[in-house]
Amino acid sequence: MNHLEIERKFLVDRDQWSLLVKPAGTRYLQGYLSIDDDKVVRVRAAGEKGFLTIKGKSDTFSHSEFEYEIPATEAAELIRQFATSRVEKVRIKIPKGKYVWEVDEFHGDNEGLLMAEIELENPEDVFEKPTWLGQEVTGDKRYYNAYLSLHPFRTWHEKTPDPF
Repeated sequence: MNHLEIERKFLVDRDQWSLLVKPAGTRYLQGYLSIDDDKVVRVRAAGEKGFLTIKGKSDTFSHSEFEYEIPATEAAELIRQFATSRVEKVRIKIPKGKYVWEVDEFHGDNEGLLMAEIELENPEDVFEKPTWLGQEVTGDKRYYNAYLSLHPFRTWHEKTPDPF
């Protein structure tokens, strides 16, 4: 089993995004149990499912990732009891060619942030870019969900804190 996640992240052009007829999204609540330079441990409640995820240190495009489905009730309880920070969002999946774009509309303290990511098989993979893609932010730690849980988008000013 491959435990390497290779992804690219982009901001989304709100004007172009607003023109699309979009499928329904899934509400996500993510709670972070541990965040440091070498790893992130996250619990996710995604619709009627729950997940426990451990992510290793990131390079520009990839990191190791181990994800396990758990009962949704346990995910909610783990978040309630043990999460030190959280992220709320709705994820909309948009198929495009052989890939699926995941577009996150953030809520709560990260309201106003709209971001898309694509998971690739190799860092060199070529993929079709939708018209609604904006600036690429791959490798910019400020846009990692774990970072956003500690430094919400709503608090950003001209100078944001240095990523962890």
